[in-house]
Amino acid sequence: MNKEHYPSSNPLWLPERIISLFSSSLRECVISIPKHLQVQIEEIRLRSGLPVIVRTFNDELFLTDRGVTTSKSNAYICRERDIQVLVNQTSGGALYSLEEELKNGFVTIPGGHRLGFTGRVIVEGGVVKTLRDLTGVNVRFARQVKDCASRVIPYITSHGNLPWNTLIISPPQCGKTTLLRDIVRTISGDTRGVQVGVVDERSEIAGCYKGLPQLELGLRTDVLDGCPKAQGMIMLVRSMSPQVIATDEIGRAEDVYAILEMLNAGVRVVTTVHGSSLDEISKRPQLGQLIKDVVFQRYIIMGRSLGVGTVEQILDETGKNILAVPIRLCREVTAGD
Repeated sequence: MNKEHYPSSNPLWLPERIISLFSSSLRECVISIPKHLQVQIEEIRLRSGLPVIVRTFNDELFLTDRGVTTSKSNAYICRERDIQVLVNQTSGGALYSLEEELKNGFVTIPGGHRLGFTGRVIVEGGVVKTLRDLTGVNVRFARQVKDCASRVIPYITSHGNLPWNTLIISPPQCGKTTLLRDIVRTISGDTRGVQVGVVDERSEIAGCYKGLPQLELGLRTDVLDGCPKAQGMIMLVRSMSPQVIATDEIGRAEDVYAILEMLNAGVRVVTTVHGSSLDEISKRPQLGQLIKDVVFQRYIIMGRSLGVGTVEQILDETGKNILAVPIRLCREVTAGD
């Protein structure tokens, strides 16, 4: 890739719900991004006084009034007003209405898109209350890639659509949450679907807006949004009788305890963890015990050898690789998860 500008080649692809949040000057720049790059955008990062950065599946680019470029010399510089407009549009002019969400650092909008914020943290009694004087926004696009799990499902299911206890091991930005989401959608939505409970602590699996999933998770899926994983797993077992529990990014001692409680209740678990190999995960104190006790029957190892969304290996409970060669789930799997 050279340092030339990518001129506009609209029609617009970007979600109108996101475009409507931007100031007029910023909006004009964004809609000038050519369509072949619009469909690859994962994040648009605004930092007051600094160039606006557009992250695609494979590149980090700088926004300009003519689209995007690889050189920051002509980049659009984010103004304080750009952030103020975005915040006002998101909150309907009433920042206090976002106070509960801002204490977690992000807001989910219709469509499942997520806005992450930075600024001055307000702490009361040792607890984060909210954010003020916002100076940075990460606009993160939610994209569902249906059927990306189709080549994986046969390796991780037993009778009917019921999955083995499965751990997806992946470095950041290789598509693990995208894969987890489609596993849930597939096993829950099939004609022989199973009851699935999703604990979506960071609102990334279902992309809930006001409690309603914005991304499709199947006919038989119940979601607890914004709930701590360990607590949510116990709540779902008590209230919704799931056959399968799905959650993202385990690692704490309480997560491990809750998973063991699920197994004692006869509930299957499909979850993820950041890592690059089973050997690496095995060396972590909490997760290592789960592996030693053969809690999981399948391990999906993800990477980028064939591009974003590559399944490098699928291991059984003995550590044997049952996948002949690495497979790429599909070209559209996003790297943001």
